[in-house]
Amino acid sequence: MKRILLSFQFLTIIPVRDLGEVPGEEIGKATAFFPLTGLFEGALLLVLAPVFLGVFPGGLANGLLVLVMVVVNGGLHLDGLADTFDAIASRGGTERKRAIMKESTVGALGVTAIVMALLLKYLLLDALFFDSVRRVYYSTLLLMPVLSRWTMVPAIYHCRPAKQEGLGRMFAQHTGKKEVVTATLLCVAASFTALGIMSQFSVLTFHLMFIMPVLYMFAFAAVWFCNRNFGGMTGDTLGAVHEIAVLIILAVMVIWSQGSA
Repeated sequence: MKRILLSFQFLTIIPVRDLGEVPGEEIGKATAFFPLTGLFEGALLLVLAPVFLGVFPGGLANGLLVLVMVVVNGGLHLDGLADTFDAIASRGGTERKRAIMKESTVGALGVTAIVMALLLKYLLLDALFFDSVRRVYYSTLLLMPVLSRWTMVPAIYHCRPAKQEGLGRMFAQHTGKKEVVTATLLCVAASFTALGIMSQFSVLTFHLMFIMPVLYMFAFAAVWFCNRNFGGMTGDTLGAVHEIAVLIILAVMVIWSQGSA
């Protein structure tokens, strides 16, 4: 239970009870329950979507859902995305890039990354709403956070920490095969349950046979890129992995829904 609460504590702004002094191993192994946190976020989107759609036009409702995604995690991952892209834009070496990620200011490329991430989320969600059946739209809202949170786990497992302190190091040090398998089983179980209830078995097959392998390959590629450019992964780069994974999931679902229409 403590690891589940830690997962919520690290990934969202949802208040959890004071856990007191927590060993680093407990913190690191909380990654196994990242998909559960994503399932809660997805359930929140699933509940709010029909409420928003009942009051506002589809485009505005989708904009509000994007806002909810940002608020739930306190903009933490968008901040990591911005810092990562600012570091990429730097012409300095590895140490200079890591120093940029520590700075509190946001550069031009970082601002652009945030704006484009929000814009693309909105446009892709809007396209999915207007170009697919409602069950596909709702099932994507529910499982998108589950899959994006799961993507962070193999990235953590394969990475090496860029710094010798901080959460990134604890996650990387204590996330092993058991945590990856647990997170994967939770992700698959959530997909089976949710899409089974919605009778979206074609979407379920697509998630398991295509989206999850694509996300795993993306996580592995992100690790390679970060090792090459930053000497490893940090909390900021993990935030960027999550944000880009969301865009990949939405883009793939839009393409799939148009092809199956």
